[in-house]
Amino acid sequence: MSWKQNLPAVRGKLLVDEALAPFTWFRVGGPADVVFLPADEQDLADFLKTLDPAVPVLAIGVGSNLLVRDGGVDGVVIRLGKGFNTVEALGNNLIKAGGAVPDAILARKAAEAGIAGLEFYAGIPGTVGGAVIMNAGCYGSETVNVVKSVRVMDRAGQVRDLAVDDLHYTYRHSALQDGETVIVLDAVFEGTPGDPSEIKARMREITERRETTQPIREKTGGSTFKNPPGHSSWKLVDEAGWRGRLYGGAMFSPLHSNFLINTGEATAADLEGLGDTVRADVLAKTGIQLDWEIKRIGRA
Repeated sequence: MSWKQNLPAVRGKLLVDEALAPFTWFRVGGPADVVFLPADEQDLADFLKTLDPAVPVLAIGVGSNLLVRDGGVDGVVIRLGKGFNTVEALGNNLIKAGGAVPDAILARKAAEAGIAGLEFYAGIPGTVGGAVIMNAGCYGSETVNVVKSVRVMDRAGQVRDLAVDDLHYTYRHSALQDGETVIVLDAVFEGTPGDPSEIKARMREITERRETTQPIREKTGGSTFKNPPGHSSWKLVDEAGWRGRLYGGAMFSPLHSNFLINTGEATAADLEGLGDTVRADVLAKTGIQLDWEIKRIGRA
């Protein structure tokens, strides 16, 4: 009997052979063997403890920084939702947010609580879980500057508390990306005292800047490449001549040349193929290696 016909009982939803394209901002990609939408933390723990340990597990957020390949994804894809989206101000300039909380909501709740320093999250189109795992940041700030502690669940359904030093943050990377699968349940962030109206004004500036400089209403995945030391990826892509050039249904945005977009009919192969073609071209022309910031998963 296939493991898909013998799944653990859950209180959330189990979707078998479910297309992943609707779960991502690119709107491309094949199906997952199973998508699990847990009702809450206990539902997630019970499922993982009972699931065959040989079955691969991957957690995703809102799919804003994710490219799912056309062949789909083996195993179980976990999408956290309503049971993981609470935000609570704890006092002493601390705020706790669930792994499924959108980064922009975290920024807004912090502002309402008079906690400054988290405004940059207004410019990040993802969730707290993704931000913690990849050290997300923009406009001169990043997660390592504000996160204090993180609770994660491992593949066996066990919960662990991690301090920021346990995460070994570097540019767009943390120890949570290495080795075993973990799911971010929630995180505590620490800011500084601030006036809510002033904090909200800074958030509006960030939002307006993002709206005028990034193709946020396109089918995109955010920043495609990490910035190499001493260089800007958008400038390298632009100078190599790839801004606005079509590759199948894929293109680097005319508005911001580090944003890969699905012009309407792109496949995942188009998008990844364009990214890799540009990486090779930039390397050949400049000797500079562009590394993917977008996470690519699944079978080609």
